[in-house]
Amino acid sequence: MSSDHYFSETPDSHYKPKEIQVLIDGKTVVVTTAGGIFSPDHIDQGTGVLLNHLDEVPPSGNILDIGCGWGPIALSLASRAPQATIWAIDVNQRSLDLTAANAKRLGLSNIKTAKPDEVPADISFSAIWSNPPIRVGKDVLHEILLTWLPRLSVDAESYLVVQKNLGADSLSRWMETALGEDFSVIRVETAKGFRVLRVKNRAGQ
Repeated sequence: MSSDHYFSETPDSHYKPKEIQVLIDGKTVVVTTAGGIFSPDHIDQGTGVLLNHLDEVPPSGNILDIGCGWGPIALSLASRAPQATIWAIDVNQRSLDLTAANAKRLGLSNIKTAKPDEVPADISFSAIWSNPPIRVGKDVLHEILLTWLPRLSVDAESYLVVQKNLGADSLSRWMETALGEDFSVIRVETAKGFRVLRVKNRAGQ
């Protein structure tokens, strides 16, 4: 059985790039995708629901996209907040390469692609946006979220989209407990079978 998953570091499948037309921050553009990554044929429905909240993106600072794929979230964030630095991270090297290529193609110079362990440890984030990789399993997912969400700056927010039938509500309850009283977790939207969850660092309030 192939081990070629979107969360593989080096996908087994042969690299066959293709172009698709998508909407990025209200603009129709052409991007390059390929197999062996998450949702290579279109902007998946959950990400589309999440991107309806682009008005909440802060104008500056370091903004993190966890699990960038070919780049739909990172590209949208970079377009909406040109003064911000967008950190697009993924364990999948093909995803990083495609995100970097698409950023260059669209003239978005404020995106940095990196493996998770390549992000400097002293950086805090003015926002974290993600369609997190639910299918990696609960333990790995929890580890990912506990690695990054505590790095939100005070008063900064994370927007996460999770499919309702893949445990959005239980994940929300877990984050409330695991992150502690300095963080609030609320559901800001339910649409098309997805929940958009907002996590805020309210330390000191």
